[in-house]
Amino acid sequence: MEDRTNQEWLDELRGPNKDQAIHDLRDFLIEGLGYALGDHHRENMDVLIEDFVQEALIKILDNLDSFRGESKLTTWAQKIAVRIAYSEFRRKRWEDVSIEQFIPEESGTDFTPAILTDPDPTPEQVTTQDKLIQNIIRKVEEELTDRQRKAIYAVMFGEMPLQEVAKQMGTNRNALYKMIYDARKKLRESLLRDGLTPEEILATFEIS
Repeated sequence: MEDRTNQEWLDELRGPNKDQAIHDLRDFLIEGLGYALGDHHRENMDVLIEDFVQEALIKILDNLDSFRGESKLTTWAQKIAVRIAYSEFRRKRWEDVSIEQFIPEESGTDFTPAILTDPDPTPEQVTTQDKLIQNIIRKVEEELTDRQRKAIYAVMFGEMPLQEVAKQMGTNRNALYKMIYDARKKLRESLLRDGLTPEEILATFEIS
């Protein structure tokens, strides 16, 4: 299997008798994922790896034209399989988490967004950060739509993946991204009107 050149892989995977090449690539990906996911101890890991590989093979075959030959085709294919596996693990970690848990129960609640936490803040930074957090939460509550508010709390404060938020909100990734972009822009403009500099906003809220 490793004796194939990139061109030979491409020719065989595109050819009329591609079953053997697909079978060999499948075996390679299964073995590679076994090593790559060695630290992930899950039930039915063999079944999960098989599922990841099947999904990866579909993506690989659909994207052969995008392979530029900058590495071995098997290396390129393995990276695709690993990305699929880690994306699925990440998705499963969030699938039982509701957006609602990231929304403060009342204005002024003790709520620290993950993106605003600093492991070693100075006392001055703590005071400034706390004031800014409460200001941001107030603006989120008062100036954003209900859907924008849910998206901001889930994605920017709770660090929930876009795909999972889109699923729970009954929308798609592109529409959600546009919703968040509009909400961030609105918050940025409001904070600028309050006298904060762009640098201060970027340093604490990561708005661009």
